[in-house]
Amino acid sequence: METQRTSSGDDGVGQRGLLHTWKGYSCSLTPERLLLPRPVLQVALGERHGVLLVEGGQVYSFGELPWKQSQGPEVAAPTLESALSGQQVVTVAAGSFHSGAVTEDGGVHMWGDNGAGQCGLFGLSSVPNPTPVGVLDSATSPPQTVAVLELACGEKHTLALSVQREVWTWGSGCQLGVNALVFPVWKPQKVEHLVGRYVLQVACGASHSLALVRCLGPQDVHRPPVDKCKQCNQLLFTMTDKEDHVIISDSHYCPVGVELTEDERRLEAPAATPRLKTSPSEPVLPSQTSIYNSDAPGEPAPFHNSEKGESALANGVLSSSDAAAQWNDGAVAGVKNSPYPDEQAVKDYLKKLSDSAQGDAKLTAGGLHSLLPSAGGTTTTPSSTLNNLVASCASAVSERVASTYEALSLKKIMNSYLSSGVLRSGGAAGLTGAIPAVGDNTAERVRQEDSMQGKKSSSTGDIREEEAECLRRRLSLPGLLSQVSPRLLRKAGRPRMRAFALTPLRGDIPEAQEVLPTMQTEVWSWGHGEHGQLGQGDNLARLQPMCIKSLNNKEVVLVAAGSHHSLALTAQSQVFSWGSNSSGQLGHMETPSTVPRLAKLSEGIRVWDISAGKRHTLLLADGDCIQPIIYYSGQQVKEEEEKEAGQAKEMCQQDKAEDEGERGGGYTPQPVLLPFCMNLGYVSGVYAGGRRCMALSDRNVMGFIASLHELASAERKFYCKLCNIKSQIISPLLELESLSSALGQVALGLLQKLAGRFCYLCHLTGQHAVSLTANLRRGRDVNSLVVLDHTGIFLDCHKEYCSSLCNFQVMGGFQALTKPSLDFFGKSPELLQRLSECSEDNPPMADLLAALFYLPTRHVHEYSRLLLKLATCFEVSSSDYQKLHYNSSKFDDLERQLKRKRKEAEYTLHFWKSFPGKMTDSLRKPQRRLICESSNKALTLQNAGRFSVNWFILFNDALVHAQFSTHHVFRLATLWVEPIPEENTGIYGLKVITPEETFTLLASSPMEKTKWLRAINQAVDQALSGAGQETVSLSSASGQKLEPPISRTASYTFYKEGRLKDATYEGQWLAGKPHGRGLLKWPDGRIYTGEFKNGLEDGFGEIEAPNKMLNKNDYYQGQWKDGKMHGLGKYRYASGEVYDGFFQDGMRHGHGVLRSGKLNTSSPSVFIGQWLQDKKTGYGVFDDITKGEKYMGMWQDHLRQGTGVVVTQFGLYYEGTFKDNKMMGTGILLSEDDTTYEGEFSDDWTLSGKGVLTMANGDYLEGSFSGEWGSGLKVTGSYFKPHLFDTDKEKTRAVKLGRLCVCAEDKWQAVFEECWRQLGCEEPGQGENWKAWENIAVALANTRRQILDSPEQLSRSHSRTLEGLEVIPQNTGPMTMERYHTIHLYLIKACDTPLHPLGRLVETLVAVYRMTYVGVGANRRLLHQAVSEIKSYLNRIFQTVRFLFPDLPEEGGLIPEPTTSLQDRKEQDSSDAPPESPKPGHVVSSSALLLPVLLPRLYPPLFTLYALDKEKEDDVYWECVLRLNKQTDLALLAFLGVQEKFWPVSVPVLGEKQQVLSSTKDACFASAVETLQQISTTFTPSDKLQVIQLTFEEITQEVQSLLKQDFLWSMDDLFPVFLYVVLRARIRNLGSEVSLIEDLMDPCVQHGEHGIMFTTLKACYYQIQHEKIT
Repeated sequence: METQRTSSGDDGVGQRGLLHTWKGYSCSLTPERLLLPRPVLQVALGERHGVLLVEGGQVYSFGELPWKQSQGPEVAAPTLESALSGQQVVTVAAGSFHSGAVTEDGGVHMWGDNGAGQCGLFGLSSVPNPTPVGVLDSATSPPQTVAVLELACGEKHTLALSVQREVWTWGSGCQLGVNALVFPVWKPQKVEHLVGRYVLQVACGASHSLALVRCLGPQDVHRPPVDKCKQCNQLLFTMTDKEDHVIISDSHYCPVGVELTEDERRLEAPAATPRLKTSPSEPVLPSQTSIYNSDAPGEPAPFHNSEKGESALANGVLSSSDAAAQWNDGAVAGVKNSPYPDEQAVKDYLKKLSDSAQGDAKLTAGGLHSLLPSAGGTTTTPSSTLNNLVASCASAVSERVASTYEALSLKKIMNSYLSSGVLRSGGAAGLTGAIPAVGDNTAERVRQEDSMQGKKSSSTGDIREEEAECLRRRLSLPGLLSQVSPRLLRKAGRPRMRAFALTPLRGDIPEAQEVLPTMQTEVWSWGHGEHGQLGQGDNLARLQPMCIKSLNNKEVVLVAAGSHHSLALTAQSQVFSWGSNSSGQLGHMETPSTVPRLAKLSEGIRVWDISAGKRHTLLLADGDCIQPIIYYSGQQVKEEEEKEAGQAKEMCQQDKAEDEGERGGGYTPQPVLLPFCMNLGYVSGVYAGGRRCMALSDRNVMGFIASLHELASAERKFYCKLCNIKSQIISPLLELESLSSALGQVALGLLQKLAGRFCYLCHLTGQHAVSLTANLRRGRDVNSLVVLDHTGIFLDCHKEYCSSLCNFQVMGGFQALTKPSLDFFGKSPELLQRLSECSEDNPPMADLLAALFYLPTRHVHEYSRLLLKLATCFEVSSSDYQKLHYNSSKFDDLERQLKRKRKEAEYTLHFWKSFPGKMTDSLRKPQRRLICESSNKALTLQNAGRFSVNWFILFNDALVHAQFSTHHVFRLATLWVEPIPEENTGIYGLKVITPEETFTLLASSPMEKTKWLRAINQAVDQALSGAGQETVSLSSASGQKLEPPISRTASYTFYKEGRLKDATYEGQWLAGKPHGRGLLKWPDGRIYTGEFKNGLEDGFGEIEAPNKMLNKNDYYQGQWKDGKMHGLGKYRYASGEVYDGFFQDGMRHGHGVLRSGKLNTSSPSVFIGQWLQDKKTGYGVFDDITKGEKYMGMWQDHLRQGTGVVVTQFGLYYEGTFKDNKMMGTGILLSEDDTTYEGEFSDDWTLSGKGVLTMANGDYLEGSFSGEWGSGLKVTGSYFKPHLFDTDKEKTRAVKLGRLCVCAEDKWQAVFEECWRQLGCEEPGQGENWKAWENIAVALANTRRQILDSPEQLSRSHSRTLEGLEVIPQNTGPMTMERYHTIHLYLIKACDTPLHPLGRLVETLVAVYRMTYVGVGANRRLLHQAVSEIKSYLNRIFQTVRFLFPDLPEEGGLIPEPTTSLQDRKEQDSSDAPPESPKPGHVVSSSALLLPVLLPRLYPPLFTLYALDKEKEDDVYWECVLRLNKQTDLALLAFLGVQEKFWPVSVPVLGEKQQVLSSTKDACFASAVETLQQISTTFTPSDKLQVIQLTFEEITQEVQSLLKQDFLWSMDDLFPVFLYVVLRARIRNLGSEVSLIEDLMDPCVQHGEHGIMFTTLKACYYQIQHEKIT
């Protein structure tokens, strides 16, 4: 393949990835063009060869390739590396004599010279073709392959950057950065010193390595701090507290891994420290010279300080100077016993260390510490967060060290920091903490401490050289500064300038999103340093990576390494260079430079790509036009020398010549422009290597490439501009001491916020510029533009900046800044004028400052213009065009918006200047903008006095009514305006409604009226949408009428006298009144949260009110109406009482429960019953837990009054009349043993008057009684013993209970009334059926809505029930069985949820029933009342059901069966039927319909009462059952007189028939027995009767299978068999079951089949009780 010379004019066709190559920088030079079949993506150059990556992932090599077997000594044209075909290569690298490639999957391929192991392949001296190299992480188990992102190759080593951002290395020499004992290192090893850090890029020089590392951010701080070196166990950080300062040193240096030579051993003897002579560029400071540590790791070496205390430790590293530096008076090590080795010894040692030919150099611990410097600020562990210490502070190995700093007084250090650091720093120096609030001394103090720490750096030689440490450092060292001696601060005094950290306030935004590249970086170096190429301020080698601290905060974004020099490119387009300058390759005159220095370039030249060759440097920069320009710095190359250099024998002399810098005719004293670069097209990257230079360029396709370059160039220029403004204007202004007095607190706060926003915008711009530059270097692809995918970040950033700026301007900030600025910049502010691009002559300072701060907003236009320009390069229909056009229009809109904001701010500022001063102070707010005002009398107040002045001012957040000396502010969020119709009045009025005032404004003309109406409405709408900042000026508003919603959400504080004075309401409004949900807070601590209607609490709400006496809160939650508690609610009193029930007009009214005290307090009690206007009145149950008494009866005004019942825990029972809370009048008293008194009472349990006392055995006393029951009664009367003679037996006195208690129908009337009220009836049964259904539907719908809001409150089954209730059953028309069943199902569902009025009723009834009959109320004498109460419930609920379903027949009515005709025929056929038998059909009864719903809920208390009542009979019965059950089946059958034909012969056991033997037990009629046992598990009488019927059927079935024929029972046959089954069923409380069925059985069943079966069961029960066993 031939290379041919072309110039840019030859090739008209649009092309990309064109490659040009040349050498040197002579004027006559014309680059050659290398022609390749595809566009070149990347170039890597070695000493005499190069590697090219082309589109499609193919790799070509060219130049001298001695490792290829076929290759002779001649130079090869680009040849395809076929070994890589089939692999998709993504990046390539070239070392001096070897090459590498990385494939898409992260695999590494190496080829070329492998003499030092640099290809990572064992046992081969060279590798002819690309061969895979496995990078394995042996720390994982099993070892995993590490995917690699990029490679860098040096002379004898290779670095690989993994996807995890860790560095792996192989080859030979200390430039590997690993603790290897033997070289070469064949197997890739991890550079442990950089583990835990995020490495962005790596670069290799001939014998040194560079890494670009992201600064540790807050995300890295969680790593546990490590304070000791893992290898030598020494402290990593030392701290020495001196008189006026503290020295914190992080310069731990690990000595592990060095073998001492004889010469080196001699160095241990202490001696006078000679003064080192250094290069002219590096003045000796106390931090420049160095000492040795002694052998013992912890001890400082004793040494003598001969040169005026100028000796100190420099990072524990020997500072030998360059070739020019000589040892003291030509002293030879050993002869004068000097602690320093001679130059030759050092060189020899380093040569030995790095020379792979020496093979196994065994390195052991101990020995010459200084020749193995540690990585300065790093530790030997990846997890250390301390390695980013506050600054590179001096080492405190010896106390002497500290004393040397005393010469530098604290003030000097701080001032030097402030002058050199802050003012000069062009980068984001100090751009990371947070802007301290005004007067925030802590932040300022920390800043001062930081500044001081920053000056104690000892790594770079010159304190003035190192700029301010980034405040970010603090993040890396939590808590360290707290240990700094406070004496520092006391002695410091206050400098004239104050340091403020200028921060991107939200510095976490773009970086956190990982959208944009980071600029907070560090450069780390390691390897050989004899030319100063490590940038550490000396010429020493480093075995481990070490941070170049002077590059911290310089925003380095790219590093490059030549053979013996290094380059760093910053985001601000500056180039730092250091190392060998023998041919001027550093671009500045310092030779050589051991610390990074700026390359000398003309002003306005912005470099964006760098590359370094053997002795030259290439820079790609922006010039005056869009097309990039190339600068060359370094050696001139002449053709004949080039040929000469190609010969192998010259190779060895080359190094020597290089050091002398005399070879090659000449070199550049500073970078020179290559004139031919304009012919190359649009260069996207430059590459240098060996002596060769290359450039990749594109032709301008459809203007696309030019537009991309223009966009990136504009962004770089803008960033540099912003940085200049920040460093030259904003930072100095913020540090002026006179600032706070000139601006005042508010404006100063706004200025600091503005500065913060500026810095954030600046930072974002920088990141974007870096991102665009990277896009130019690699893809030149429109889809990877961040500004398209994350436009929001840019839009928000500019909006926020502009808002801060306008706020500052409105508050007169620029006027206030005038004086401090004039003081600082002088009367002739050329700097300001230049930076603000202001063209006026002698503009006012305020205007200049405003222009300067508004400068960034003008850049938005550039985004819009350039994106549109890019869009025009595509087809209109393409998605790229759409995307670019859309985003361009977004920036266009933003530009208009920002211009409008500025206009508004200026309009408002102008207004404040003319406004009376006093009011300005109270009304002027940063966010407030003027919309319009009525100074021209365009608007007046109706009915105003003749001489009153009324001035209306409309702002974006309030309408202000100003009068002579007062003003009133109406917030727009709570302001409603409506036009008054003009028909008859002839006035142009606007009615303004606010929460507490309504007034009318009169406009001077219809136009004015329209203008103000629209302006107010628009302002209100803006205020409500939260866009107070985005006010729409009148001019921009279009014709459409913008009416804000009449209903809205806002907060307001009432100021007028009344119930709401000083209360604050926050919530929904409707036309000036709270309406909807809201929160109301009173100054006295009351808080209401809930629904409002027309300004009053209405609906559901809760209130908390403090009780000052008890120092606790009252709390109510429930329904409200017209501002008062009304409806169902729960009130917790501060006293501990809780009322749960109904309210009316703020009082307890209706049914409710009051619980007083907890069980362990003084008087726990519960009242449940009726309330009338806050008092207990009507029927109620009171449980006095302390006394153990329960009262059930009538109340009036909190007192027991009327008839009632009292039961006690000791079994006493009283029923009778009460008066004034006492038992007074006629009553009956029974004790546990049935002793009964019937007569007069005068007080609780006190008998007084006539009465009869009956003993348990029937004897009785009749007469006059007095005294308290149980404590001796006085009796005057007669004693009777009625059983003395048989004839008197009939006269037994049975006391009839229940006559003197409240009848069941009168109980709980309030509960039923409430249910009727919910159905819309004032009185029971009086109301409209349709209205009742409507109310039910509304109640359910409301609940349904609440459930949708908070679904977690209800279970799934509950919501299913609600869904079922949404369908209302047909409630008119003839009643059929089908409809009856539908109603029955509906009732079951309705009673299942308390959200239905019927369900609520049932729930309340269950609660009151349990309340009455549980605990003390479980008294057998209450059984009769309990049963009649249930029957009363049934009747009253049935009445409600019939109201809802009017066609339901009344109690006992019939519903015809559907199959009547067939049944009729049957009836007539059967002769047994009595002639008067009723028409068949279903009898409707309340118990059949409602007991299944009600009884299961009431069963426990009711059955307990039955059990207590039947206790004696049940005990007798049970004893008999147990006795008779001891017999075997046949014996029992015989005993009970069962006929033998009914005795089972065999019974089924586990599916098999077994013979019934005489010993068989519990086997006969087993299924019938099991069935009957189920009677205890059912609730309702009908269910229990069903069980009895099934039992009979089981018996019949068994007998029929025994007799093998149909069979009809006679009672004589059946009874003994059934008796057997009942005995074997062993039902414990059979008596209770029988009584329950009897009491609650449906009357219509009593005479039917069920009735007979029940009678049989009852007979069995009595039979068993009286069974005699003979």
